[in-house]
Amino acid sequence: MIETVRGDITEQRVDAVVNAANSSLLGGGGVDGAIHRKGGEEILAECRALRASKYGGGLPTGQAVATTAGRLPARWVIHTVGPVWSSSEDRSSLLADCHRNSLRVAAELGASTVAFPAISTGVYRWPVESAAEIAVATVKEELRDSSLTLVRFVLFDDDAYGAFSAQL
Repeated sequence: MIETVRGDITEQRVDAVVNAANSSLLGGGGVDGAIHRKGGEEILAECRALRASKYGGGLPTGQAVATTAGRLPARWVIHTVGPVWSSSEDRSSLLADCHRNSLRVAAELGASTVAFPAISTGVYRWPVESAAEIAVATVKEELRDSSLTLVRFVLFDDDAYGAFSAQL
């Protein structure tokens, strides 16, 4: 099942929340900052360990990796780096990869419920209608052969909520 809700992703009681992270994995603004602030030092400590080992140069755009959720009500945070919008280069496949790879990581963890934000629609300036179309289509495709029971898009404002709901 896929659903949309208007709300705060840091309050979702799901197995995994997806973080629209920056490549450093060390926190930032928007969703990334909110998850790190509310989740606490445990998330940052695991992100630092990832940077010290496997992702010394940062997490590549479209890839996904999991950490603890710290003080969040979820069990895990799946960090993914969305692409920056470009009017001169089609980066749609990278945005689709964010969703596809996040769902793959969720399945590997044994998660059955996942919450996504509107990846790349904040400071990365991706048009929300386009992001919604790519995100929902990718999730629908991936859920066909998945053990996940719920994917929830958690949207912070009315515009994003409307765009994602229209795609369902």
